[in-house]
Amino acid sequence: MKKTLYLKFVLAYFIFGVFAFITVATFVPSMTREQLIREKAESLYKEAVLIAEQYASGLYTSETSLETVKNQLDVLAVYLDSTIRIINPSGRLVLDTDTAINFDEPVVIKAFDPTITKGSYYTVDTFFDTYETDVLSVFAPITSDFKVKGYVVIICGMSSIEKSSDNLLNISYITAAIIFLLSVIILIFFTEMVYQPLTKITHATEQYASGNMHYEFTVDSEDEIGYLAACLNYMASEIARSEDDQKRFVANVSHDFRSPLTSIHGYLEAMLDGTIPPEMHEKYLQIVLNETDRLTKLTNGLLTLNNLNTKGMLLEKSNFDINQVIRNTAATFEGLCRQKNLSIELVLTGKTMYVRADMEKIQRILYNLTDNAIKFSHQNSVIKIETSEKKNKLFVSVKDSGIGIPKDDLKFIWDRFYKSDLSRGKDKKGTGLGLSIVKEIINAHGENINVISTEGEGTEFIFTLQQVDVEDDED
Repeated sequence: MKKTLYLKFVLAYFIFGVFAFITVATFVPSMTREQLIREKAESLYKEAVLIAEQYASGLYTSETSLETVKNQLDVLAVYLDSTIRIINPSGRLVLDTDTAINFDEPVVIKAFDPTITKGSYYTVDTFFDTYETDVLSVFAPITSDFKVKGYVVIICGMSSIEKSSDNLLNISYITAAIIFLLSVIILIFFTEMVYQPLTKITHATEQYASGNMHYEFTVDSEDEIGYLAACLNYMASEIARSEDDQKRFVANVSHDFRSPLTSIHGYLEAMLDGTIPPEMHEKYLQIVLNETDRLTKLTNGLLTLNNLNTKGMLLEKSNFDINQVIRNTAATFEGLCRQKNLSIELVLTGKTMYVRADMEKIQRILYNLTDNAIKFSHQNSVIKIETSEKKNKLFVSVKDSGIGIPKDDLKFIWDRFYKSDLSRGKDKKGTGLGLSIVKEIINAHGENINVISTEGEGTEFIFTLQQVDVEDDED
């Protein structure tokens, strides 16, 4: 943006003001002048008609004398600030309020033509060249016996009209100037409410484009711009969090791969250079084999997570007996439980309990949760796997009475490669991916999983599955 938008807006504002004044100066004077002329002409025409009917008509019927009419019109002319004339159709001046009556030297207006008004009742000109400047002339016919005997003409100078027009034009200019100045409020409003927030947003996007995803800014607005700023802030924070997770992920992967590789390299090198005698090779080859198993498990876990995170992942859902899957999973840990003097207690709802899910992936969840429970359980303790149903949902619980998870670590247990400080001493072969895989599988099914743990007392994982009727098993 670089101030371009703001400068364009200011420029448009001043161009608008200039064109507004040009428009006022171009059209308002003529429009105002014409309107004042029409109003004045209308007023004078009414007077002219009244004179023609009440005073001038009597001259042609010998009902009144010329001197009487002259005296009456002189007074009226002063009142109207105009000149009143009575003119015959031939152009002979019968009466003029500006001059005395002179029968000896009659005045004839050359080229007098009452049709000069062109269908109107007034005209603005020099009145047949009898005036040096334009005047407003109003014509009203004097009729008698259905014949036009003459015309009452009221002539008014244009100075008063021009003065009124100038006054009104000044008012228009002042009004336009006031409106233009008041419209500065719009410019101020735009600056405060639009331009400055946009400047902040633009600066923020520049920071994000340069890689500074931790840059924060605020826009105190509840409109669309404020919403845009909030969305941009949220987007940047999510990207920053994703980048941090990615860095942590790479660091964890590097660490978890480097440790077994270092061990493998060290033991093999020691066997080759004779540091480890041949009679000890079998022992350390077994250690190397265990480390390769750990690398294989780590690689498989990463591949599993990658497949689970792929959008559009297909789940091979079917209706199956979750109780039987739980029994089979528990049976696989019989040997490991015997080594630690552990027992697995199954508290299952019903002889059979059918759910709709991907059986292989649910079995993976049960295996990971049970494996964790065995790792972190104390000797001679019990691991309890329980199912319960509520509102077409089956709740599966895997509970141990082991070391538990610290409260501060609970929110991180779903992160890849995360291991709490308490678990590091016991989970020598763990990859830190088991619970991440569990979470991804549960999310793929659209279900929920929760954890309840007390440090030193044990941990319980509870996840949900969609329960189905027994008769749906054939689907």
